Amino acid sequence: MAPSLVSDDSTPVSPPAEKPTVYLLDDFHPEVMTFCKQNFNIIPRSHPENANWRQNARYLLVRSSYVTAEDIKAAPNLLAIGKQGVGIDKINAEACQARGIPILNTPGANAQAVAEQVLTLTMAVARQVGSILAKQTSGTLVPKEKCSGLTIRGKTIGILGMGHVGKAVARIFHGGLGAHVIAYDPFLPPDAWADIPHTRAERLEDIWSDADIITVHMPLTPQTRGFIAYPQLRSMKRTAIVINTARGGIIDEKDLERALSEGLIWGAGLDCHEEEPPSKERYGALWDLGVVSTPHVGAATSETQALTGMTAAKRLLEFAQQRTGGI
Repeated sequence: MAPSLVSDDSTPVSPPAEKPTVYLLDDFHPEVMTFCKQNFNIIPRSHPENANWRQNARYLLVRSSYVTAEDIKAAPNLLAIGKQGVGIDKINAEACQARGIPILNTPGANAQAVAEQVLTLTMAVARQVGSILAKQTSGTLVPKEKCSGLTIRGKTIGILGMGHVGKAVARIFHGGLGAHVIAYDPFLPPDAWADIPHTRAERLEDIWSDADIITVHMPLTPQTRGFIAYPQLRSMKRTAIVINTARGGIIDEKDLERALSEGLIWGAGLDCHEEEPPSKERYGALWDLGVVSTPHVGAATSETQALTGMTAAKRLLEFAQQRTGGI
């Protein structure tokens, strides 16, 4: 039997019988919490019953928590997982697929916010904001005569992955900065992005050699791990900027450090790292080389958190309502 509805202060309330019960493995935007309280019998993280989700949960709502194969195996009643955001790498998809458990994520809902983060990192790297701030905060005076930078307008941007985020990036850079767009995606049809002026790269070599900015928008898989490593970095322009707002591990971080120390590229902006949040112990050497680093905040705007969380909750509710009795 589903537990009683609980509020954030763990006070039990009798729920309407028709409401499905959902276990919240993370905290969510206040608007999402309001929606969930209205439409679900919720078990928030603050309630002791939340610890029993493996035994009792039919529905989960997840933002950043891991759900492992062992978790899935230990959850005999689990029917569906609502996942805020597009990435599902923290959820064992194979275990879910074997059980027929859908992962109801939110592709496209965070595209604009992540694309704006690409612009933010690109501009910061181009104008050496990371290095300048590091020197100034350490007490070093930085005369403008000793600063340099790159102008982005009219440059060529290479976009790896032509999904929702990649398309939003293309619109920003072409429409706002007059950038030439080269896009690579072996999985989309030739007529993709027909409404955006661009060149479709048939070979990755064309991206490495021609692009002034290279930005990654693909999932982390065994095939994409280390996708950009020393050989690719060595093939780029000496003034190239590399941006990763997708997943840590797609760019080989040790090879990036080597390429920057050898002056093979201009710089890099990372919103995604193999270790998150990034620490000085792990990334201090990259930061000393001018890398602009943020702790995976591409979608961390209030508007986007509300939108993606609400979309995941609505998808989960629709799934639950399709089942007999909605519970």
